[in-house]
Amino acid sequence: MASSLATRIVLQRGDITKVAADAIVNAANTSLLGGGGVDGAIHRAAGPELLAECRKLGGCPTGSARITKGYRLPARYVIHCVGPVYHGGRSGEAQLLASCYETALRLAVENGCKTVAFPAISCGVYGYPLAEAARIALQQVASFLQDNQQIEQVVFVLFDERAYQAFDRAYCERFGPKPEMTS
Repeated sequence: MASSLATRIVLQRGDITKVAADAIVNAANTSLLGGGGVDGAIHRAAGPELLAECRKLGGCPTGSARITKGYRLPARYVIHCVGPVYHGGRSGEAQLLASCYETALRLAVENGCKTVAFPAISCGVYGYPLAEAARIALQQVASFLQDNQQIEQVVFVLFDERAYQAFDRAYCERFGPKPEMTS
C-alpha cells in the first residue's frame, strides 16, 4: 500500500502560483486578506478578485481552511489554510498543522478536485521547524489518501532548496527512495 501512496505524493521545487492543479493551497493568515510569502504571492498572481472573495469569508480559524476560486491562477481553486505559529511545540501546534492538511484535502474532495498542490504550511514567518512540519504533512496526506481515491496526486511545491531537502528526507523516511519520474 505504501508504494501506491508514494506515487500519489510528489515533491518539487518551484513557485506554487505557476502550478496547474485543480487546487493550490495557500498558507494564509486568519484574516485571509493576504500577507507575505506564499500568501502574498498567491494574492498577487490571482488578482484583486481573490481578495474580494476572501473579504466575504469572514476569516478562518487556525487549523482550518476555506476555499475560493483561483481567478488568474492556473489552478481552479485556492484552499486557504491557516497554520499555527510555532511556540516550541507545546501549544497544540502539531495537531493544528495536521488539521490544516486534513481540512484542505476534505475541501478538495468536496469540490471535485483530483490534484492538489501544497506549500510548506507554517514554515515561513510562522517558524515551524521544517523537518517536523514535513513529517506531519506527509503523515497527514498519506493517511488521507489511503482512505480516499478521488485525490489522484498531491504535490508539495517547495520554494527553496532547504524546504525541498527537509521534505525529501521525510518522504524517504516514510516511503523509501522516491520512484523515478518519467516525463
